[in-house]
Amino acid sequence: MIVLGIETSCDETSASLVDDTLIKSNIIATQHIHEQYGGVVPEFASRAHIQKIVPIVQLAVKNAGISYQEIDSIAVTHGPGLAGSLLVGMCFAKSLALRLNIPFIGVNHIEGHLLAVHANEQDIQYPAIGLVASGGHTILVHIKSPLEYKIIGQTIDDAAGEAFDKVAKIIGLGYPGGPAVENSANQGDPNAIYFPRALLEKNNFNFSFSGLKTSVLYYIESEKRKNNTLSIPNICASFQNAVIDVLLKKSIQALEQFNCSTLILAGGVVRNNTLRKTFKEHCENSKVNFYVPDPELCTDNAAMIARAGYYHLKNGELSDFELDAVPNLALAGY
Repeated sequence: MIVLGIETSCDETSASLVDDTLIKSNIIATQHIHEQYGGVVPEFASRAHIQKIVPIVQLAVKNAGISYQEIDSIAVTHGPGLAGSLLVGMCFAKSLALRLNIPFIGVNHIEGHLLAVHANEQDIQYPAIGLVASGGHTILVHIKSPLEYKIIGQTIDDAAGEAFDKVAKIIGLGYPGGPAVENSANQGDPNAIYFPRALLEKNNFNFSFSGLKTSVLYYIESEKRKNNTLSIPNICASFQNAVIDVLLKKSIQALEQFNCSTLILAGGVVRNNTLRKTFKEHCENSKVNFYVPDPELCTDNAAMIARAGYYHLKNGELSDFELDAVPNLALAGY
């Protein structure tokens, strides 16, 4: 079965073709217009999707080496995300499905991230703990099997990626903040400054990064009042270390609490090389099965949506053409 995936939940316009085993193509167009505003401007995002969706899908089909008539079904993100952006992808997917007389399935964006490790059919061992860390979400999920999930913890304020963006803005590193902070952190000492780690009490799987961001701000202001020279690399490395420490400790607790031996990482934040290395080393030492997508599949992309859609379609699930975009769509629990 060949599935066309479409992802337009935020500021990436993406289309992908997958078959039963492989990604045949995966085109991602990032909207750079938001960089000058320090964050995603929803109206600009939806306009850019309208301009890009047709050529991006055409390129994905061309690169896959197939014709439109060979596509068996379409999977599209219908939430969570920006309302206008979601609607562009939804409307296009429905129109194309009607034109080709094929079924379509609406996919939860978070589920797409969790199944990104399956994009090329890795043999994942379940049950597992899944950690989704991105600009809009930080969520711990117990996964019985693909399509069976239960959220066990999530952020009560800022998401991990949002904290990276805000700290980068405080320091003056620009947007997006994740890569900028990581690049600076590579030159710094992660133990130079101790920043707080919130909600680390036992059996609490929720996250809070707002206080950490504020602590970075207060530290900078305090050092300036003392006329001390600021080490931006040390600040970035210490902040990054605090975020990774919290994400790792929560994940370890969840593995123990739910008696799982498999950990899956997902979301844009896990492109961070220090984070990937830290988690991998711990899992190897603890004999935990560790899975993380290739960096391209960590950010918003259509291959993960196509693969999630593939599993739903193989399970006999279809969406009605009256399905609407749901900006605050929750991940369905078992």
